Amino acid sequence: MTHGNTMKILVVEDDRTTGQYITRGLREEGHTVDLVENGRDGLVQATSAEHDVMIIDRMLPEIDGLTLVKSLRGAGNRTPVLMLTAMGSVDDRIGGLNAGADDYLVKPFAFGELSARINALGRRPRALAQDVTLTAGDLVMDLVTRDVTRAGQKIDLLPREFAILEHLLRRKGRIQTRTMLLENVWGISFDPQTNVVETHISRLRAKVDKPFDVDLIKTVRGSGYRIEG
Repeated sequence: MTHGNTMKILVVEDDRTTGQYITRGLREEGHTVDLVENGRDGLVQATSAEHDVMIIDRMLPEIDGLTLVKSLRGAGNRTPVLMLTAMGSVDDRIGGLNAGADDYLVKPFAFGELSARINALGRRPRALAQDVTLTAGDLVMDLVTRDVTRAGQKIDLLPREFAILEHLLRRKGRIQTRTMLLENVWGISFDPQTNVVETHISRLRAKVDKPFDVDLIKTVRGSGYRIEG
């Protein structure tokens, strides 16, 4: 039985029983699944083929899950990632999210929950990208080429920074709370009890605002952030 749109999904899981369990369930829902059992093969698959969503176990041989996700994000790969782990502490979740994962699921898990989370991640990129360019003052974001410029100068952003800026630009002039950013950019509905949002906003400002005369990203004390212009 297929739920919603079918997707191409990469599963990187070294436990053969778990990997086959996930793969079988996803294929029964109509998805196409690539399954590999170590981080090095996962990196090869992720960089040589297009996927709609990736499911990556945290503890992998050869290249661990955190390093794998960091490598992909550093290379500009923005494919949504659901990280699986047997470690469910707040610090572990923070580590996964800071590495670039979009969602986090602790083992053991119900397949129904995994399926729901995968479908939500798969919908997110298609729900965006209606306009070709987004602007605020002299800042221009091209959603096709993924170039960002301000006053004609190119700004190099990491994937998460790009996602935050895109979120703010799509809601220009409107306050975006920390919770809104966590849900829409990180895809999580719990408070990870960390300054992950503040840290990324600070890094984004250093690139988008600091070199220029006018600050576009504003802090609304006690509320959140908004972009003006």
